[in-house]
Amino acid sequence: MAISRSETERVVVTGGAGYVGSVLVPHLLQQGYRVHVLDNLRFGGESMLGNFIHPNFSFTRGDVTDAAVVKQVMQGADAVIHLAALVGYPVCKKLPGEARSTNVVGTRTVLEHAPVNAKFINFSTGSNYGEVLGICDEDTPLNPLSLYGETKTEAEGMAMERPNTVALRFATAFGLSPRLRLDLMINDFTFQALVNRYLLVYERNFRRTFIHVHDMARVVPHLLRNWERSKNQKLNVGHESMNLTKEDITRILSTKLDFHLYFADVGKDEDKRDYEVNYSRIRGLGFETEVDIHRGLDELIAGLRLVNIRNPYSNV
Repeated sequence: MAISRSETERVVVTGGAGYVGSVLVPHLLQQGYRVHVLDNLRFGGESMLGNFIHPNFSFTRGDVTDAAVVKQVMQGADAVIHLAALVGYPVCKKLPGEARSTNVVGTRTVLEHAPVNAKFINFSTGSNYGEVLGICDEDTPLNPLSLYGETKTEAEGMAMERPNTVALRFATAFGLSPRLRLDLMINDFTFQALVNRYLLVYERNFRRTFIHVHDMARVVPHLLRNWERSKNQKLNVGHESMNLTKEDITRILSTKLDFHLYFADVGKDEDKRDYEVNYSRIRGLGFETEVDIHRGLDELIAGLRLVNIRNPYSNV
Protein backbone atom coordinates (compact mmCIF):
# COMPACT_ATOMS: atom_id res chain seq x y z
CA MET A 1 0.00 0.00 0.00
CA ALA A 2 1.35 3.43 -0.96
CA ILE A 3 2.28 5.75 1.89
CA SER A 4 0.48 9.11 1.70
CA ARG A 5 2.40 12.35 1.75
CA SER A 6 0.75 13.26 5.08
CA GLU A 7 2.53 10.29 6.69
CA THR A 8 5.95 11.24 5.40
CA GLU A 9 6.39 15.00 4.99
CA ARG A 10 6.24 17.44 7.88
CA VAL A 11 6.39 21.07 6.79
CA VAL A 12 7.22 23.89 9.21
CA VAL A 13 5.97 27.32 8.12
CA THR A 14 7.42 30.32 9.95
CA GLY A 15 5.17 33.36 9.84
CA GLY A 16 2.30 31.13 8.79
CA ALA A 17 -0.40 33.39 10.26
CA GLY A 18 0.56 36.30 8.00
CA TYR A 19 -0.81 37.53 4.69
CA VAL A 20 0.78 34.82 2.53
CA GLY A 21 1.04 32.14 5.19
CA SER A 22 -2.68 32.14 5.96
CA VAL A 23 -3.34 31.26 2.29
CA LEU A 24 -0.41 28.85 2.03
CA VAL A 25 -1.16 26.74 5.12
CA PRO A 26 -4.66 25.52 4.05
CA HIS A 27 -3.23 24.90 0.58
CA LEU A 28 -0.51 22.64 2.00
CA LEU A 29 -3.01 20.81 4.19
CA GLN A 30 -5.22 20.15 1.17
CA GLN A 31 -2.16 18.75 -0.63
CA GLY A 32 -1.68 16.19 2.13
CA TYR A 33 1.24 17.67 4.09
CA ARG A 34 1.51 17.75 7.86
CA VAL A 35 1.88 21.45 8.66
CA HIS A 36 3.25 23.13 11.77
CA VAL A 37 3.11 26.91 12.01
CA LEU A 38 5.43 29.07 14.10
CA ASP A 39 4.17 32.66 14.45
CA ASN A 40 4.35 35.38 17.10
CA LEU A 41 0.82 36.55 16.16
CA ARG A 42 1.83 40.20 15.85
CA PHE A 43 -1.31 40.73 13.78
CA GLY A 44 -3.51 38.26 15.62
CA GLY A 45 -4.35 34.61 15.11
CA GLU A 46 -7.80 34.74 13.56
CA SER A 47 -6.44 33.65 10.19
CA MET A 48 -5.42 30.30 11.72
CA LEU A 49 -8.73 29.38 13.33
CA GLY A 50 -10.07 27.34 10.42
CA ASN A 51 -7.00 25.08 10.38
CA PHE A 52 -7.33 23.56 13.86
CA ILE A 53 -10.04 21.13 12.77
CA HIS A 54 -7.51 19.51 10.45
CA PRO A 55 -5.68 16.52 12.03
CA ASN A 56 -2.45 17.40 10.19
CA PHE A 57 -2.24 20.96 11.56
CA SER A 58 -0.36 22.12 14.65
CA PHE A 59 0.73 25.50 15.93
CA THR A 60 3.31 27.14 18.19
CA ARG A 61 3.12 30.74 19.28
CA GLY A 62 6.68 32.05 19.33
CA ASP A 63 9.26 34.23 17.66
CA VAL A 64 11.87 33.19 15.10
CA THR A 65 14.52 34.97 17.17
CA ASP A 66 13.87 32.62 20.11
CA ALA A 67 16.42 29.84 19.55
CA ALA A 68 14.89 27.45 22.09
CA VAL A 69 11.44 27.64 20.50
CA VAL A 70 12.82 27.39 16.97
CA LYS A 71 14.94 24.35 17.88
CA GLN A 72 11.93 22.55 19.32
CA VAL A 73 9.64 23.33 16.39
CA MET A 74 12.20 22.24 13.79
CA GLN A 75 12.57 18.72 15.14
CA GLY A 76 11.49 16.22 12.51
CA ALA A 77 10.87 18.83 9.79
CA ASP A 78 11.15 17.50 6.24
CA ALA A 79 10.73 20.99 4.79
CA VAL A 80 10.93 24.52 6.15
CA ILE A 81 9.07 27.40 4.51
CA HIS A 82 10.51 30.62 5.95
CA LEU A 83 8.06 33.50 5.65
CA ALA A 84 8.51 35.22 9.03
CA ALA A 85 9.60 38.82 8.46
CA LEU A 86 8.66 42.45 8.80
CA VAL A 87 7.49 43.03 5.24
CA GLY A 88 7.64 46.29 3.30
CA TYR A 89 9.76 49.39 3.61
CA PRO A 90 7.21 51.47 5.65
CA VAL A 91 7.12 49.09 8.65
CA CYS A 92 10.87 48.47 8.45
CA LYS A 93 11.50 52.21 8.41
CA LYS A 94 9.21 52.65 11.41
CA LEU A 95 10.74 49.75 13.37
CA PRO A 96 14.36 49.46 12.15
CA GLY A 97 15.69 47.52 15.14
CA GLU A 98 12.88 45.01 15.00
CA ALA A 99 13.23 44.72 11.24
CA ARG A 100 16.90 43.75 11.51
CA SER A 101 16.18 41.41 14.39
CA THR A 102 13.32 39.55 12.70
CA ASN A 103 14.53 39.60 9.11
CA VAL A 104 18.22 38.91 9.73
CA VAL A 105 18.67 37.40 13.21
CA GLY A 106 15.43 35.44 12.87
CA THR A 107 16.51 33.99 9.54
CA ARG A 108 19.90 33.04 10.96
CA THR A 109 18.21 31.30 13.90
CA VAL A 110 15.88 29.34 11.64
CA LEU A 111 18.78 28.31 9.40
CA GLU A 112 20.85 27.17 12.37
CA HIS A 113 18.13 24.87 13.69
CA ALA A 114 16.54 23.57 10.49
CA PRO A 115 17.40 19.88 10.01
CA VAL A 116 20.39 19.50 7.70
CA ASN A 117 18.52 17.36 5.19
CA ALA A 118 15.31 19.40 5.21
CA LYS A 119 14.19 21.21 2.08
CA PHE A 120 14.37 24.96 2.77
CA ILE A 121 12.37 27.60 0.90
CA ASN A 122 13.24 31.18 1.76
CA PHE A 123 10.64 33.81 0.85
CA SER A 124 12.49 36.79 -0.56
CA THR A 125 11.45 39.81 -2.63
CA GLY A 126 11.98 41.76 -5.82
CA SER A 127 12.90 44.71 -3.60
CA ASN A 128 16.36 43.12 -3.45
CA TYR A 129 16.97 44.42 -6.98
CA GLY A 130 16.52 48.09 -6.05
CA GLU A 131 16.77 50.45 -9.01
CA VAL A 132 17.17 48.57 -12.29
CA LEU A 133 17.25 49.76 -15.88
CA GLY A 134 15.35 47.50 -18.25
CA ILE A 135 14.52 43.85 -17.64
CA CYS A 136 16.03 41.96 -14.73
CA ASP A 137 16.51 38.25 -14.20
CA GLU A 138 17.96 36.19 -11.37
CA ASP A 139 21.52 37.12 -12.41
CA THR A 140 20.90 40.88 -12.21
CA PRO A 141 23.11 42.36 -9.44
CA LEU A 142 21.22 43.13 -6.23
CA ASN A 143 21.09 46.77 -5.18
CA PRO A 144 18.60 47.16 -2.31
CA LEU A 145 17.77 50.78 -1.50
CA SER A 146 15.53 50.47 1.57
CA LEU A 147 16.07 48.85 4.97
CA TYR A 148 13.50 46.24 3.97
CA GLY A 149 15.44 45.40 0.82
CA GLU A 150 18.76 45.39 2.69
CA THR A 151 17.57 43.00 5.40
CA LYS A 152 15.88 40.64 2.93
CA THR A 153 18.98 40.62 0.71
CA GLU A 154 21.15 39.75 3.69
CA ALA A 155 18.72 37.04 4.75
CA GLU A 156 18.64 35.57 1.25
CA GLY A 157 22.44 35.51 1.13
CA MET A 158 22.59 33.54 4.37
CA ALA A 159 19.93 31.12 3.18
CA MET A 160 21.67 30.41 -0.11
CA GLU A 161 24.86 29.42 1.71
CA ARG A 162 22.88 26.41 2.91
CA PRO A 163 22.64 23.40 0.57
CA ASN A 164 19.17 22.15 -0.34
CA THR A 165 17.69 25.66 -0.38
CA VAL A 166 15.60 27.74 -2.78
CA ALA A 167 15.20 31.53 -2.59
CA LEU A 168 11.99 32.92 -4.08
CA ARG A 169 12.02 36.54 -5.21
CA PHE A 170 8.35 37.36 -5.46
CA ALA A 171 6.67 40.08 -7.43
CA THR A 172 4.52 42.51 -5.41
CA ALA A 173 1.66 40.58 -3.84
CA PHE A 174 -2.03 41.40 -4.13
CA GLY A 175 -5.37 39.72 -3.52
CA LEU A 176 -7.60 38.67 -0.65
CA SER A 177 -6.24 36.75 2.32
CA PRO A 178 -7.61 35.77 5.74
CA ARG A 179 -4.95 38.18 7.09
CA LEU A 180 -5.80 41.00 4.73
CA ARG A 181 -3.27 43.73 3.95
CA LEU A 182 -4.46 47.04 2.55
CA ASP A 183 -0.98 48.56 2.36
CA LEU A 184 -0.13 46.51 -0.75
CA MET A 185 -0.37 48.67 -3.85
CA ILE A 186 -3.15 46.98 -5.83
CA ASN A 187 -5.13 46.19 -2.68
CA ASP A 188 -4.81 49.83 -1.58
CA PHE A 189 -5.72 51.23 -5.00
CA THR A 190 -8.82 49.04 -5.15
CA PHE A 191 -9.93 49.91 -1.63
CA GLN A 192 -9.45 53.66 -2.17
CA ALA A 193 -11.31 53.57 -5.47
CA LEU A 194 -14.14 51.47 -4.03
CA VAL A 195 -14.63 53.21 -0.68
CA ASN A 196 -13.39 56.79 -1.16
CA ARG A 197 -14.04 56.92 -4.92
CA TYR A 198 -10.82 58.89 -5.19
CA LEU A 199 -7.32 57.73 -6.00
CA LEU A 200 -4.11 59.76 -5.89
CA VAL A 201 -1.19 58.14 -7.74
CA TYR A 202 2.45 59.24 -7.89
CA GLU A 203 5.15 57.93 -10.24
CA ARG A 204 2.43 56.90 -12.69
CA ASN A 205 4.88 55.50 -15.24
CA PHE A 206 6.82 53.35 -12.78
CA ARG A 207 6.56 49.74 -13.88
CA ARG A 208 6.05 47.08 -11.23
CA THR A 209 5.45 43.36 -11.37
CA PHE A 210 2.67 41.64 -9.47
CA ILE A 211 1.54 38.22 -8.27
CA HIS A 212 -1.68 37.09 -6.65
CA VAL A 213 -1.35 35.59 -3.18
CA HIS A 214 -3.06 32.42 -4.45
CA ASP A 215 -0.18 31.87 -6.86
CA MET A 216 2.36 32.60 -4.14
CA ALA A 217 0.86 29.71 -2.19
CA ARG A 218 0.70 27.41 -5.23
CA VAL A 219 4.39 27.67 -6.02
CA VAL A 220 5.48 26.06 -2.72
CA PRO A 221 4.04 22.54 -3.18
CA HIS A 222 5.03 22.73 -6.85
CA LEU A 223 8.67 23.19 -5.88
CA LEU A 224 8.49 20.58 -3.12
CA ARG A 225 7.20 18.06 -5.67
CA ASN A 226 9.96 19.01 -8.12
CA TRP A 227 12.73 19.49 -5.60
CA GLU A 228 15.64 17.86 -7.41
CA ARG A 229 15.14 20.23 -10.35
CA SER A 230 14.50 23.27 -8.15
CA LYS A 231 16.97 23.13 -5.26
CA ASN A 232 19.89 25.53 -4.86
CA GLN A 233 18.33 28.14 -7.14
CA LYS A 234 17.22 31.76 -6.84
CA LEU A 235 13.89 32.12 -8.61
CA ASN A 236 11.85 35.13 -9.62
CA VAL A 237 8.20 34.18 -9.10
CA GLY A 238 5.52 35.84 -11.20
CA HIS A 239 4.65 36.26 -14.87
CA GLU A 240 5.63 38.75 -17.59
CA SER A 241 1.96 39.53 -18.28
CA MET A 242 1.86 41.16 -14.83
CA ASN A 243 4.65 43.64 -15.57
CA LEU A 244 2.41 46.72 -15.36
CA THR A 245 2.78 50.42 -14.65
CA LYS A 246 0.81 52.14 -11.92
CA GLU A 247 -1.16 53.87 -14.63
CA ASP A 248 -1.93 50.51 -16.27
CA ILE A 249 -3.43 49.27 -13.01
CA THR A 250 -5.56 52.37 -12.45
CA ARG A 251 -6.82 52.41 -16.03
CA ILE A 252 -7.95 48.79 -15.75
CA LEU A 253 -9.51 49.55 -12.37
CA SER A 254 -11.41 52.48 -13.90
CA THR A 255 -13.18 50.08 -16.26
CA LYS A 256 -14.57 48.26 -13.24
CA LEU A 257 -15.29 51.09 -10.77
CA ASP A 258 -16.43 54.70 -10.93
CA PHE A 259 -13.92 56.95 -9.12
CA HIS A 260 -11.86 60.10 -9.57
CA LEU A 261 -8.25 59.45 -10.58
CA TYR A 262 -5.53 62.05 -10.02
CA PHE A 263 -1.88 61.67 -11.01
CA ALA A 264 0.47 63.61 -8.74
CA ASP A 265 3.96 64.99 -9.33
CA VAL A 266 5.10 64.36 -5.76
CA GLY A 267 5.73 61.17 -3.79
CA LYS A 268 8.19 58.34 -4.27
CA ASP A 269 8.80 54.64 -3.73
CA GLU A 270 11.88 54.24 -1.55
CA ASP A 271 12.63 50.88 -3.18
CA LYS A 272 12.68 52.57 -6.64
CA ARG A 273 10.84 49.65 -8.17
CA ASP A 274 10.60 50.56 -11.85
CA TYR A 275 11.56 47.63 -14.03
CA GLU A 276 10.33 44.52 -15.80
CA VAL A 277 11.15 41.03 -14.58
CA ASN A 278 11.96 37.91 -16.54
CA TYR A 279 10.25 34.77 -15.20
CA SER A 280 11.53 32.19 -17.67
CA ARG A 281 13.44 30.24 -15.00
CA ILE A 282 10.38 29.44 -12.86
CA ARG A 283 8.42 28.59 -16.02
CA GLY A 284 11.19 26.22 -16.98
CA LEU A 285 10.38 24.33 -13.79
CA GLY A 286 6.80 23.91 -14.96
CA PHE A 287 5.14 26.64 -12.87
CA GLU A 288 2.62 29.05 -14.37
CA THR A 289 0.56 31.62 -12.49
CA GLU A 290 -3.23 31.26 -12.63
CA VAL A 291 -4.65 34.63 -11.55
CA ASP A 292 -4.36 37.50 -14.02
CA ILE A 293 -4.96 41.16 -13.22
CA HIS A 294 -8.64 41.12 -14.25
CA ARG A 295 -9.54 38.08 -12.16
CA GLY A 296 -7.56 39.48 -9.23
CA LEU A 297 -9.21 42.90 -9.38
CA ASP A 298 -12.68 41.35 -9.67
CA GLU A 299 -11.95 39.31 -6.54
CA LEU A 300 -10.75 42.38 -4.65
CA ILE A 301 -13.74 44.49 -5.63
CA ALA A 302 -16.19 41.79 -4.56
CA GLY A 303 -14.37 40.97 -1.33
CA LEU A 304 -13.51 44.49 -0.21
CA ARG A 305 -17.20 45.42 -0.32
CA LEU A 306 -17.45 43.34 2.87
CA VAL A 307 -14.65 45.22 4.67
CA ASN A 308 -15.90 47.90 7.03
CA ILE A 309 -13.24 50.19 8.48
CA ARG A 310 -14.97 52.58 10.85
CA ASN A 311 -13.54 55.85 12.16
CA PRO A 312 -14.36 55.86 15.90
CA TYR A 313 -14.19 59.68 15.97
CA SER A 314 -16.89 60.16 13.37
CA ASN A 315 -20.67 60.05 13.84
CA VAL A 316 -21.31 59.73 10.12
